Amino acid sequence: MNVPIVDNAKVMAKGQITLPKDIRSKLRLSTGDRVTLICEEDRVILMNSAVYAMKMLQKEMEGEAEKAGIRNDDDVMDLVKDVRAEIEGL
Repeated sequence: MNVPIVDNAKVMAKGQITLPKDIRSKLRLSTGDRVTLICEEDRVILMNSAVYAMKMLQKEMEGEAEKAGIRNDDDVMDLVKDVRAEIEGL
């Protein structure tokens, strides 16, 4: 079961906050990493920007494999072979 981490952070004069260590660890954030803030009504969702970008890409690509006729691993391998042949032929 995924138990949420609940913690408090103080807003400083310039609007900065320090994320508690448990939250940084959970989001796999290191010094210099970027975060995405999503505001929904009276709450803010904070996400690792790399994870957010991947989720958005996955959402945008949903159903594209089926449209391209890719239904199993063999179809993927065939596509890879076709692309390699095309690149090598250039």
